[in-house]
Amino acid sequence: MNQNESPADRAFRAEVRGWLEANLSGEFAHARGLGGPGREHEAFEERLAWERHMAAAGWTCVGWPEEHGGRGATVRQQVIFNEEYALAGAPARVGHIGENLLGPTIIAFGTDEQRARFLPPIVAVEELWCQGYSEPNAGSDLANVQTRAALEGDHWRIDGQKVWTSNALESDWCFVVARTEPGSSRHHGLSYLLVPMKRDGVDIRPIVQLTGTSEFNEVFFDGARTDAGNIVGAPGEGWKIAMATLGFERGVATLGQQVGFRREFEGVLDLARRTGAIDDPLLRDRLTRAYMGLEVMRLNAVRTMAGVASGAPGPESSISKLVWGTWHRELGELAMDVLGAAGMVADGEPYDLNDWQRLFLFSRSDTIYAGSNEIQRNIIAERVLGLPREARG
Repeated sequence: MNQNESPADRAFRAEVRGWLEANLSGEFAHARGLGGPGREHEAFEERLAWERHMAAAGWTCVGWPEEHGGRGATVRQQVIFNEEYALAGAPARVGHIGENLLGPTIIAFGTDEQRARFLPPIVAVEELWCQGYSEPNAGSDLANVQTRAALEGDHWRIDGQKVWTSNALESDWCFVVARTEPGSSRHHGLSYLLVPMKRDGVDIRPIVQLTGTSEFNEVFFDGARTDAGNIVGAPGEGWKIAMATLGFERGVATLGQQVGFRREFEGVLDLARRTGAIDDPLLRDRLTRAYMGLEVMRLNAVRTMAGVASGAPGPESSISKLVWGTWHRELGELAMDVLGAAGMVADGEPYDLNDWQRLFLFSRSDTIYAGSNEIQRNIIAERVLGLPREARG
């Protein structure tokens, strides 16, 4: 892609920057910098209010087509929006999963009725979503899903367990991959269901993480119900739909994720300057490499998005997951090395961690969740490079 901005893009950048400067003040001045990995609990209601304020001004779902409530922003403009959002120090988003994962999936594969029902509340940040993929025995091996769903009259009955479900406690809905064909195995017989979270039959149990917070949760479905029409695609097409969602997560959604990454990098760089760690040539080299990696991620996300004509990214999107997961884990390690011995001591009793300690601890999970590095390397080798499939027992 041409990296030189057009007059229209420069005007768009000025519009985004001007709006953020004008609105991250007064009532929302204190919202700058809130949230992030290991700090997902931070000022949730304030961040929700901010995002609804954005929605009222037309600044959510900017890349969606205008007919679905978005701005129809180009790939370049989506990059610009996320860059300016990061530069402004705006708070971590709360509607990320609905806006960047479920919404594009509904646009690409949903019915007109589903688009009319589910897209407007995502744009307005009136309904929040979580992702029901992983299970105790089906993490990176998603095809081993055992959660079951059966059609009973005018509704689906769901029974099973999901785990590592981010933000489940705050979510109104969950998109669930469930086995709907008895006796099926692997990626056959799965369906993609939209399930309300605040109903009987849904039990959410927070998981306390190393950071002391509980972004992740266990979710138990015990006779939970959702309307028969709340299935995306046909029964049995769940694997195809789920893979498309993962493609969106590793493509377009990466731009929103990089808002926090860039802010974190700038923070580590400032910390190195203040502590004098930047004078260490080895740490300075690692800081330089971290900056280069951030730019590589941005350009790869742009490339991935620009190459998608159908709206459903292919296996190439696994490159994004492998790159950002590894980069973010290394940034957490770099932050601790910049802190030095001080990074080993908590800020207070009983377990009061600073932002850099939370970043380090949380980022240990980045190369595991949403598909482990090992799985992503296999996908890239087999489906992108065309290498022989790994021997399977």
